[in-house]
Amino acid sequence: MQLNSYVTFNGRCEEAFKFYETCLGGKIVIMLTHAGTPADSQVPPEWRNKIIHATLDVAGDLLQGCDAPPDQYQKPQGFFVKVDVKDTAEAERIFHTLAENGTVQMPLQETFWALRFGMVVDRFGIPWMINCGQKV
Repeated sequence: MQLNSYVTFNGRCEEAFKFYETCLGGKIVIMLTHAGTPADSQVPPEWRNKIIHATLDVAGDLLQGCDAPPDQYQKPQGFFVKVDVKDTAEAERIFHTLAENGTVQMPLQETFWALRFGMVVDRFGIPWMINCGQKV
């Protein structure tokens, strides 16, 4: 069994995944638009170049997503995409990159369980937790 996060966007999936690819050091392994798929005729013409499915591989972990049609999009809530790293400098880099034009919900800081922990909603509306755990 494998669990993956699947996030939806209001038309900015391609932009978001290219940003995450750079920010997280992953590789986009698939990015399909509605055009040429059976869904092509079920979306408005201006929506055909939007993403029906994308997958980003980050060291074997997958982040997947798509553009939700305008009448079906809902603002993400009730979850976070969590990133665990072992290096505080990497935690700081990722957190500050995700925070650019986003909203910091909890500044990246030392906590009783982590060398660094912070929460941010990025410029695309996706909520993230960045965690750099204590050395054991």
